[in-house]
Amino acid sequence: MGGRTGARWAAVALGVTGLLCAVLGAVMIALVPSLIKQQVHKNVRIDPNSLSFSMWKEIPVPFYLSVYFFEVVNPDEVLQGGKPQVRERGPYVYREFRYKDNITFNDNDTVSFVEPRSYQFQPDRSRGSESDYITLPNILVLGAAGMMENKPASLKLIVTLAFSALGQRAFMNRTVGEVLWGYEDPLVSFLSKYFPDMFPSKDKFGLFAGMNNSNSGTFTVFTGVQNFSRIHLVDNWNGLTKLNFWHSDQCNMINGTSGQMWAPFMTPQSSLEFYSPEACRSMKLVYHEAGVFEGIPIYRFVAPKTLFANGTVYPPNEGFCPCQESGIQNVSTCRHGAPLFLSHPHFYNADPVLAEAVLGLSPNSKEHSLFLDIHPVTGIPMNCSVKLQLSLYAKAVRGIGQTGKIQPVVLPLVWFEESGAMEGEPLSTFYTQLVLWPKVMQYAQYVLLALGGALLLVPVVYQVRSQARCLLFWSSNKEGSEDKEAVQAYSESLMKPPAKGTVLQEARL
Repeated sequence: MGGRTGARWAAVALGVTGLLCAVLGAVMIALVPSLIKQQVHKNVRIDPNSLSFSMWKEIPVPFYLSVYFFEVVNPDEVLQGGKPQVRERGPYVYREFRYKDNITFNDNDTVSFVEPRSYQFQPDRSRGSESDYITLPNILVLGAAGMMENKPASLKLIVTLAFSALGQRAFMNRTVGEVLWGYEDPLVSFLSKYFPDMFPSKDKFGLFAGMNNSNSGTFTVFTGVQNFSRIHLVDNWNGLTKLNFWHSDQCNMINGTSGQMWAPFMTPQSSLEFYSPEACRSMKLVYHEAGVFEGIPIYRFVAPKTLFANGTVYPPNEGFCPCQESGIQNVSTCRHGAPLFLSHPHFYNADPVLAEAVLGLSPNSKEHSLFLDIHPVTGIPMNCSVKLQLSLYAKAVRGIGQTGKIQPVVLPLVWFEESGAMEGEPLSTFYTQLVLWPKVMQYAQYVLLALGGALLLVPVVYQVRSQARCLLFWSSNKEGSEDKEAVQAYSESLMKPPAKGTVLQEARL
């Protein structure tokens, strides 16, 4: 009896344990998603007490700027009306350092900041040195010539004589460092004297002059503390809520974030919008595919084919015109009138006419498309590669002798890639806190539910087996009783005296 009682209590204990496990698992299934959502909301907002604040303040991802030049191989032939031929040089790679400064929290759920940046040349990652000489179109001469096209002949003559006196030609041969970060030139000094706001860096001209040890303006973005639906969205840039570079309200809108973090809980229907001061516009990337980066689930976003499409192909871009062929954007209005164009490298995703007009170009998706890999639960970038190209529209201008017989062409100058990927300790911490633990909790809730269900079966099985044993015992006892009754009846029949007539009958037999 004692053994049976102990087994019964053990079965009951296991059943109770199973019930508790099942209830805990069900509660976790119901509550864990909302708890994770609450923790993400709490820790991705821009708040000194949030886990991601230090990441937002100083991005722990090593960023690199890789620069490729399009060296003009046949400048003399181009001046005589020949087809330009270019040769890609590079990459010339720079480590990019950024951090947020002058952080000011405002009363309207926003925070203002500037982001100083600096660049350090990386010889081990580069193919060449900053002292390499490269032949490129002279942006100052060809740009100024284009702006003089409709001016009086007398003014064109003065400009031609000035170019000659200052030793200016349509093509120049300068070092990588000079082209990027600026060089002193008599023409630059002359223009800076009369047009002091023309160049970012006084007395110097370079494609990235003024970018090193500088910032791209003051951003004011929403923190998400009071209104989470607006987290990271730009409220204003340099005090502006819209731009004045373009010819439509839509193109002048400042949309999206500052380009570093986005709202969490993305879906394939989400898009990435951000404002780029360097491009003088807002951009939108679209969902491409889901994937995994170093064990972390990501969504990859890419540029739509309409990003740099002209107004004919994509009417909403009409505000960026006057336009050339589709696939390049005229940025002259935000580059002091210089006929510069923005596009994908090698005119990828542009009208084929553009690449066919210049020998040496070979656009392809693998090398020239841009992408951002975002962790969809937090909106934090894991891996990115943003590639853009700057080109110059050049042609012979009657009355400007330096332009010779150049046929109208969009000449690629340089393309650059800004890339970065989370790695090392930040990646490990991110994976543990935002991927591993949520996954463990997700599996634990189903394990508990399954274990609880299994343990709940123990007392049921025990009860069934107990009832079966009782039935068997009862059945055995019943059969034994019937046998005993039969034996007893037979014995009693033997003990009784025979009935009268029985012996006589037997004797007769």
